[in-house]
Amino acid sequence: MAYRRFRPRPAPAPIPTEGLERAALPGSVVDAVLRFHDEEQDQGYGRTLLRLSEKRLRTPEVKKALGKLALRAANVAILWNEDESQIIRVLEAA
Repeated sequence: MAYRRFRPRPAPAPIPTEGLERAALPGSVVDAVLRFHDEEQDQGYGRTLLRLSEKRLRTPEVKKALGKLALRAANVAILWNEDESQIIRVLEAA
């Protein structure tokens, strides 16, 4: 029985991912949420979820601090540890 000769196939072109990935969240957004937050949701065990409300995002001081990043800051929440006064996790909605 005769076998066909092996011919390697060309590799498929890579899928471009530039449009799929978001840039990392700037520290200025995290700082602004910590500084100007007005919504707090108790999560239990000394943890609180901090957010900026739509009303707070429209105030002049928050607009000045965030600039073009205000839209992105609207989707950011910070899980805060009240006992140790530190960030547990920064959450960003897609």
